Amino acid sequence: MTRRIDIVEVGPRDGLQNDPANLTVEQKLEFIARLEEAGVKRMESGSFVSPKAVPKMADSPAVFAGLDRSKPTRHIALALNEKGVRRAIDAKADEINFVLVASETFGRKNQGMSPQESADMLARCAPLVHEAGIPLSATISVAFGDPYDGEVDLGVVGNLAAQSQRAGVAELALGDTIGVADPWAVRRAIDRVRIEAPDVYLRMHFHDTRGQALANVAAAVDAGVDVIDASCGGIGGCPFAPAATGNVATEDVVYMLERGGFETGLDLSKLINTAKWLETVLKHPVSSALSKAGGFPVKERLIT
Repeated sequence: MTRRIDIVEVGPRDGLQNDPANLTVEQKLEFIARLEEAGVKRMESGSFVSPKAVPKMADSPAVFAGLDRSKPTRHIALALNEKGVRRAIDAKADEINFVLVASETFGRKNQGMSPQESADMLARCAPLVHEAGIPLSATISVAFGDPYDGEVDLGVVGNLAAQSQRAGVAELALGDTIGVADPWAVRRAIDRVRIEAPDVYLRMHFHDTRGQALANVAAAVDAGVDVIDASCGGIGGCPFAPAATGNVATEDVVYMLERGGFETGLDLSKLINTAKWLETVLKHPVSSALSKAGGFPVKERLIT
């Protein structure tokens, strides 16, 4: 049987939060609809964070209100604290992704918390999510390196994973927020987290800042991870991480995996067309390789 690798599309949230363009709610909803047409069944559709800190996500309540709920898509809301969690619940998010932080300085700049304080906040917020009957996932940001403090202690990552498991997190993502991971570091982190939190399902979140993201995806898949975050067009970045460029591109990941014999359930041609459409609304080129080169073999001319 062909092994299935599920892609969590993060373009509408992580992709747009640091882009210079200011899309309207209607454009964001069209982006989401195009991704759904390409077969995406799970995506980060917005975040409930301070609009002063991340103004690009200030309209997330309106985006969630405008979603086509008849589609079989799980719309994820990102939150950092209790206020954000309550707003995500009110917006009827299908899943809440809580952000933990693996290093001190980035944590202070990104969410005003130390690693342990972010874990304590998760422990306080998790009962609210469970009571609402909403699936709870978590992401450990800067799990592979901090732009200010440098290397991150893998023991801290493992400890956060253990506390996530105790809080009832069903799925945990390890985030390479600034794109410094390598395939061997990926394997070490996965092995450590599996020891510390054996009951938590793993997901990986890679940025391609230093051109390592696809290699890191391959390393994670080889290590048995079945869920990968990716952003159509390779758009994205973090407002609090200097020089942190976009996420690994969804279409590039799909191409690599399907050429390798894996199944993703996504339509590569429609993803490429969506990346090309993004260039028209963002008014700048996107970074994905497939949006430029196309798939192989070329079966039909793509139309934007």
